[in-house]
Parts: sequence; C-alpha cells; structure tokens
Amino acid sequence: MRLPRPGFRSTLLLLLLALGGGMALLDLEPPVPGPVPGGEAGEPDYYLEDARLTRFDAQGRPHQRLVTPRLTHTPHDDVTRLDQPEARLIDNAGRGWLASGERGSLGANGDLLTLSGNARLLAPAERWQLDTEVLHFDADSGHAWSDTPTLLRQPPQRMRGERFDAWIHDNRVRLTDNVRGYHPPDTREEPES
Repeated sequence: MRLPRPGFRSTLLLLLLALGGGMALLDLEPPVPGPVPGGEAGEPDYYLEDARLTRFDAQGRPHQRLVTPRLTHTPHDDVTRLDQPEARLIDNAGRGWLASGERGSLGANGDLLTLSGNARLLAPAERWQLDTEVLHFDADSGHAWSDTPTLLRQPPQRMRGERFDAWIHDNRVRLTDNVRGYHPPDTREEPES
C-alpha cells in the first residue's frame, strides 16, 4: 500500500513549524549581562553576576561567605567591588556574624572587606546590631571596626559612639569617643524568698 504524497500546503506547514521550533531554541539562550562597568579604577578584567564567594582559613575551614548581585574586579588597583553585599563571617567558635552594606570592596589580597552605605554588623547569638556608614573587617585577625559614627543596639539598650571595634574570635566589643547610651532600668520583680 502506498501512502499519498504530501501536498504543497502540508509541506509548507511542516517547514514553518520546523522554522518556528528552531527560532524558539535560539531564543532560549541566557540573557545578555548588563553593560561592563567602568570608573576611575579603570576597566575591569572580570565581573560576575549573582556571585557567591567562600573564603577559607589556613586550616581549610570556611570563615567568610559573600553573596552579591554583582562583583567587579579591576586589575589596576587589584580591588574587587561588590554591589549590595551580604557577608557571613564565621569566628573560631563557629558562630556566624552577619554583615551587609550598599557597596563593598575586597582589598588586594582579599583579607580586608570594607562595607559602606548603611553598613550593618549583626551578632545573632548576642542579639546586638551595629549600624554605621563604613565598616571594615580584617578576615585574618577577626577584627571589625568603624571610624564613622556608630549606633550599637542590644534591645532595650542602645549606645552611640564615634568609633567601634569588635574582635569576633574573642567575642569582644568596644565603643569609644563621645559615647552616649540609653539603658532602661530593669523592671523585673525579684522573687520573694
């Protein structure tokens, strides 16, 4: 038994379907990234979008994790710039400290993280939060500091100062220079004996 030969219209329909399918496959390519950033530091040698970075200490344990929608590295100054970075800093005891800012940078060897623009450092285990304009963190020493006015909160207390230092491995915090604070009285009733 012989099958009828397809007509002109059927052939044209099959050809159009194949062409449409091919165009649909071409359209599945990932979107083109945004424009290459530039600026006073020169043209970057690379940039990443939706980046997740993990840094390890000398013993091979993760001690710093960064998430950013865009990361840019410029070879001229060997600095990595971060947009809206969120960092998880892990101390020697394994506790997580959270840091964020509108902008950030990693220094030439990657040890100095600087967050700026509504910079924040949180110590979830101790329930305190630090807000400042510029926050620095040295990954090797575990030292975080700010030389800009700082607000430190541990509800219901809050304190302001001109300088802040924290050593996350020692779980130690210091607020200095023109320190002012609000410490409400303890209103809990003592149990009767």
